[in-house]
Amino acid sequence: MFPVELKTVKITKPDDVNLILGQSHFIKTVEDLHEVMVGACPGIRFGLAFCESSGPALVRFSGNDDDLTELATQNAYALSAGHVFVIFMRQGFPINVLNAVKNVPEVATVYCATANQVEVIVAETDTGRGVLGVIDGLKSKGIEGPAQQQERRDLLRRFGYKL
Repeated sequence: MFPVELKTVKITKPDDVNLILGQSHFIKTVEDLHEVMVGACPGIRFGLAFCESSGPALVRFSGNDDDLTELATQNAYALSAGHVFVIFMRQGFPINVLNAVKNVPEVATVYCATANQVEVIVAETDTGRGVLGVIDGLKSKGIEGPAQQQERRDLLRRFGYKL
């Protein structure tokens, strides 16, 4: 039996940057995710990185924004978990691209899509690393009341997601 070490890796990003964290299964992921991001949301700025899980085991990357691409690359390398991908974006939200990302044939799962601060729970053994789950945001502080319900409805309309 292999010993397992649990680690927490904090995703570092500016508050105005959204994140999609997922897992895929093939080196083709980098090009396919790039094409999906460009096609799903015109004008979106993004960077993405993918942790190759065999062969040279490199962090592969692409994007149309150098800063976001560097950010994705550094965070993916900090994770160093097999087949994990990181997408950072501005000028668009995960809701604009999430279904397209999930429909990429080699995407196996999406762990989170958020603007919150994220910590990733990683298990490491002698054979590699894998993501067990994520901590996405704060612990709940209460239950919304009528005023908070109205604030939520107003926010969605301000963003243009509801009429």
